[in-house]
This record gives sequence, structure tokens and C-alpha cells, in this order.
Amino acid sequence: MVTHEKIERTQTGVRIASPLLKVLKGLAEYKEMSLGDLLEGIVLHAFEGKQPFSEETLAAIEKLRDVYDCRMTAADAHKLSEEDR
Repeated sequence: MVTHEKIERTQTGVRIASPLLKVLKGLAEYKEMSLGDLLEGIVLHAFEGKQPFSEETLAAIEKLRDVYDCRMTAADAHKLSEEDR
């Protein structure tokens, strides 16, 4: 069943690793969607324990990770620290 509920969205400023953001922006462009819509989809899939990406999309992500030198993995989550400014 498809629902089209009206929702309220909030503009937010979040800090995210630059290489990861570049990959996400590239993926949003590849999927012809906004970055916000992409992130909402990823989070909603994660909340349900579902894989958010097809094999084709995963291949595109790997190419974007190479282009933007994004070497972070899930093992790095919660362990990253910021460079001194």
C-alpha cells in the first residue's frame, strides 16, 4: 500500500565527514533525487533492517568512493575524530 502523507521537514545543519558527504551527493545526483530524500530513504530502510541499495547502486557507490577517496567503512563508525584546525 502506498501512502502519501504530508510531513513537516526541518532544515538542519549536520556535521559529516567530507569524503562521505561527497559520495552521498554524487549518489543523490546519480539517483536524480535530493540529498535529503536520499538520506531519508537510507534511514527508513535502516530502521527496518533492510538493505537500501540494489546491486547496481552498490556498484555506483563503489565507483564514487574511489573518485572521492572515501576509505571509511562501517568499522570506523563512532571512532572518527576531527582533524585539528
